[in-house]
Amino acid sequence: MSLQPVYLVDASIYIFRAWFSISDDFVNSSGEPTNAVYGFTGFLCNLLEQTNAEHIGVAFDESLSKSYRNEIYPAYKANRDPAPEELKRQFGWARDVAESMGLSCFADQRYEADDLIGTLASHWRERGHPVCIITSDKDLAQLIDIDDTWWDFTRNQKLNRAKIKDKFGVFPEQIADYLALTGDAVDNIPGVPGIGPKSAASLLSHFDDLDAIWERIEEVQHLSIRGAKSLQRKLGEHRDAAELARRLTIIETRVPSALENPGVTRKELDEARLNRLFDEMEFGGMLRRRCFLTG
Repeated sequence: MSLQPVYLVDASIYIFRAWFSISDDFVNSSGEPTNAVYGFTGFLCNLLEQTNAEHIGVAFDESLSKSYRNEIYPAYKANRDPAPEELKRQFGWARDVAESMGLSCFADQRYEADDLIGTLASHWRERGHPVCIITSDKDLAQLIDIDDTWWDFTRNQKLNRAKIKDKFGVFPEQIADYLALTGDAVDNIPGVPGIGPKSAASLLSHFDDLDAIWERIEEVQHLSIRGAKSLQRKLGEHRDAAELARRLTIIETRVPSALENPGVTRKELDEARLNRLFDEMEFGGMLRRRCFLTG
């Protein structure tokens, strides 16, 4: 008998999506924007209504501007504008709402939500649970194993290991090396100049991983890849950059704070706490009723 799936939510994706898609005129009587929380709460209701999940963890980024990766590479995510204060306030509210709905929430000062999800995924998979990661971030696809699912909830796109290969050109265990070669502009991670998605996928199809590329780099010039000879030279010249990028793109799976209390069993909804929050944000009765029904 198979165990029930563990659903792991990349909260920031859905908070930011609501922040940008719902008008910032959506405020309470104190003038505080509540649009991101409103949209995120609706997303949680949709998720719970569709899955009736009994095991669910919601991962938040405690700091929106730093992590242990910044200690390795100070320019990591330096291309992003700081989150405005009114959005930071909503992150706190969003976590309060999720906790009030009985969902286990996770955050850490040094580690990102990706690392918390990676740790929880590894923990529960080892105990026999299939894992479903709710996100649209391709980085998290590297965590998907045989029985797992990567679910872009907004687009209702569910990918297993084979479908990840179809979508991204590489298998989950190759995603970090793929990003190390191509770079990741979203996170300000430089890759190897001149290597794009197709070249990176072709290299990893032949060599499997970055270590094998370095060990057999003389083979690169003989591959049927456009500009193979110059590609070999670029790889040799930018090996250190690619190795640094791999350190940044690999998701950590042993975050101490997540392992201290990895429980994800859904608890009873706290009606009093949720009512207080909704009164403070001045949300209407319809969303409130949806939350109570899902609880």
